Amino acid sequence: MTAVLKLGGSVVTDKEAVEQVDTERLERAADAVGAVHGRDRGDETTPEPAELVVVHGGGSFGHPNAERYGVTTSAGTHDDGAVRDIHGAMRDLNRAVVGALADARVPAVQVAPLSTGYRVGGEFQQPADAVAALLAEGFVPVLHGDVVATAGQGVTVVSGDELVTELADGLDADRVGLCSDVPGVLDSDGAVIERIEAFDDVADALGGSDATDVTGGMAAKVRTLLDLGAPASVFDLDGLDAFLAGESPGTLVASSYFRYGEE
Repeated sequence: MTAVLKLGGSVVTDKEAVEQVDTERLERAADAVGAVHGRDRGDETTPEPAELVVVHGGGSFGHPNAERYGVTTSAGTHDDGAVRDIHGAMRDLNRAVVGALADARVPAVQVAPLSTGYRVGGEFQQPADAVAALLAEGFVPVLHGDVVATAGQGVTVVSGDELVTELADGLDADRVGLCSDVPGVLDSDGAVIERIEAFDDVADALGGSDATDVTGGMAAKVRTLLDLGAPASVFDLDGLDAFLAGESPGTLVASSYFRYGEE
């Protein structure tokens, strides 16, 4: 069993500040992961958890830097200084996330998309072999939104959601979780939608992120998740423990194919 967990930028950073880690929320998330995937999570009778890949968003580190240089998932740059600044900011955030997970006794190791991923013809590709090899050796790979080489455009941004999609497909993941600052996908009245099977069912209720975000808001996330070959859950920190325990907190995003247990 393999699970892919995304910790949104709103979870690990203060998105209203510049390059500010939200230490309290990050540590809370790391402790939840550590309770299940930490080296001292239990005795020898405790069942082995599913393999876990963690992806985190850019929050106040990646998005402001990308916006400053006008780099998005579709608009690239050949400015080497821009590459260093955007990737450097994300590397700093990744170091904080991996450090928090390590403090929670999680065998976390960083994997930089700039070194492994690329975009050709507008399509992002993230080879999963290296990540699969790390999983097989007992590590928890931690990837992040980044810039990646893009044919004809220098580099473009790769979002955490794109990474989740590529890794979920490439690793044949069984479950996907998106942990953000909302308890699920909300309807027009602010209530959590329990299940989404088609985008048209919720299109009117979905909007973008309030803070600067060059990779799209909840609408883009839902579209991405509906294309996955695995059921996905959208939840906040209060639902993280449940997701790691194998439950489906918040909103379950899955096409009708998964309704009858055919996954």
